[in-house]
Amino acid sequence: MKSFTSLFRIGAVAAAILGTQLAQAADSIRIGVAVGLSGANSVVAPAVVQSSQLAVEEINAAGGILGRKVELEIVDDASGAVGAQKAYDTLIFQKKVNAIISMETSAARNAALPVINKGRVPFIYSSFYEGRSCNSWMYVNGWVPEQQVAPMVDYFSKAHNAKTFYLVGNDYAFGRGMLDFTKKYIEQKGGKVVGEDYLPIDGSDWTSVVSKIRSTKPDALISATAGGAPNVSLAKQIKGAGLSLPYGNLSIDEGTAKTMSDVAGGMFLSASYLTSIATPENKKFLEAMKKKFGGDLKTPNELSEPQYEAFYLYKAAVEKAGSVDSAKVVKALGEVSFNGPRGVVQMNKSRHTPLSMRLGQIQTDGSVKILETFTNVDPGAQCPNIK
Repeated sequence: MKSFTSLFRIGAVAAAILGTQLAQAADSIRIGVAVGLSGANSVVAPAVVQSSQLAVEEINAAGGILGRKVELEIVDDASGAVGAQKAYDTLIFQKKVNAIISMETSAARNAALPVINKGRVPFIYSSFYEGRSCNSWMYVNGWVPEQQVAPMVDYFSKAHNAKTFYLVGNDYAFGRGMLDFTKKYIEQKGGKVVGEDYLPIDGSDWTSVVSKIRSTKPDALISATAGGAPNVSLAKQIKGAGLSLPYGNLSIDEGTAKTMSDVAGGMFLSASYLTSIATPENKKFLEAMKKKFGGDLKTPNELSEPQYEAFYLYKAAVEKAGSVDSAKVVKALGEVSFNGPRGVVQMNKSRHTPLSMRLGQIQTDGSVKILETFTNVDPGAQCPNIK
């Protein structure tokens, strides 16, 4: 009798464990994506969404995460602060997502962080940005100024003998932060900034700025706008004014360049991802994107590819933690890596990642010719006090 009772209890425990495992397997892991489907980032958002969709499809086809299916929740943040607060509130408190992986403007990111703190949800910020945004729930796999600015400024100084620079940006965290770093670097290298102008993030008339550039006659121009629409309007007006000088854009991506016809031709950029990277991982990624989206494919770019790899970094962190528990996953995010289209990425440098950077020049067909490659560029001390 005692033996039968013991066996019954063991069987009951086993059944309970199996039932729990089956329930966990049946429960999906929900990942939120807040992105500017409207507003300044609407030009680049479709490519970001496509990269997210491919990553989720691949992960699910390979068995999901810990045997659980991944579900995608996409919400429009309107490319700004107010929209981001609403989007994150929806994702965390209504959709009950397990994590958020998002490419956004800095204004949107800054506004969203208090909501992240309240919801205690792991957040991978996949956009390049001005640096030094630190939060105990956030990791970043995009570049920062310490990785992106030097290649461009040094190239202008050496190849074009540039000594004077004019800086143009949007008047918010990214534009101000990027150009503040750029100005300091230029002066550190013996150059001089002869002009600096900013337009609101939704501004589109650069007429007065273009006039100042013409009258100042700098050796080179460097811009840091919100990406997407502002890049297009500024480039068109510079081209229309007939200005001919080395022009480096700190925020343009390859996808946007391809939509601009020959307007972006000749422009320089510094990027961690370009479609022309010749690696098996990038070839596989591009083929998978083309197979899934066909004629609707948006050009994979510096803002969409990091979004793709961020899903795999989250997957690796959950598997290392053995759980979707937020605190455990956040700890694991700094310990895992992913070998993707950009190479091996690991967010282990004060919650940022060393990256190989490519200096390129946009051709008249929108493609980018790589001029120089800088391997394993350190992001510097971004968030040393966040454990």
